[in-house]
Amino acid sequence: MKIFFFQFIICLFFLAPSCASGDILVVQSFPIKPYNDALNGFRSVCKTRINKLVGPGLSEAEIMAKVRRNRPDLILAIGMDALDKLKTIKSIPIVYVMVLTPQAQLRDGGNFTGVSMNIAPERQLSLIREILPHVRKIGIFFDPDKSGFYVARAYNAATLMGMELLTKKVQSSREAVAAIGGMKGKVDALWLFPDTTVVNPATIDILLLTSLENNIPVITFSDKYAEKGALLSLEVDAVESGKQAGEMAVKILGGANVNSVMNEDARDSILTVNLIVAKKLGISINGNVIKHARVIR
Repeated sequence: MKIFFFQFIICLFFLAPSCASGDILVVQSFPIKPYNDALNGFRSVCKTRINKLVGPGLSEAEIMAKVRRNRPDLILAIGMDALDKLKTIKSIPIVYVMVLTPQAQLRDGGNFTGVSMNIAPERQLSLIREILPHVRKIGIFFDPDKSGFYVARAYNAATLMGMELLTKKVQSSREAVAAIGGMKGKVDALWLFPDTTVVNPATIDILLLTSLENNIPVITFSDKYAEKGALLSLEVDAVESGKQAGEMAVKILGGANVNSVMNEDARDSILTVNLIVAKKLGISINGNVIKHARVIR
């Protein structure tokens, strides 16, 4: 029995994810909680030596100097700014996390892979249909340069699910605000993506207020917007995204070619429901949904 137990423990040791054979350089855009959470998630899966660079003030030259000194086996880029400053590196595997639109940044990403801040459109649309079964037509404003790739995926997913997306291309915040009025009577809900042309400090309050005035429920990507007046938000779980990135690092440092480790959408998310807004819009939210969501009352 003791021999069997010992063999079992040895098996667990070798099967458990570990990055003990490599050094990792972490480049983090900002010292903010979601990015820190992602790093904590990464560390929980990939336990190895980590050197960390943090700050929006870091120049590309400073990062390159650190890379030359440390000669890491892998680089973890946390945030879009960090990823942007690493694009010229071609000889070291780079895993990214907490990046909104990696496709827009990585035209030739042969040594890059990672976890985007996108949640699969199929999952989001399924959730919308579960919570708002009356919704068939969904309005979307988007900047093609920032979220065109994701909108194309969403459009295909909606078509397969028997739902209709009414999309409007915008190139400025002013166009986004002007477009909301044209949605009245044409859509059952408005779906906001993490597209900074559309959603930013200058537009969000107007978009949410106008939607409420026109009885259009808003589905968004951050709980801070649910607190401001969106009906629902579905946002990336930063800790779990960090774990995803850690699993990728385990594979690469274990010998897998970075090209064989495919980039992924965030697999876990956090749902927030604003019941105050639901009441104003005359929408009843299923109790089972409320049980599994963060609720604003």
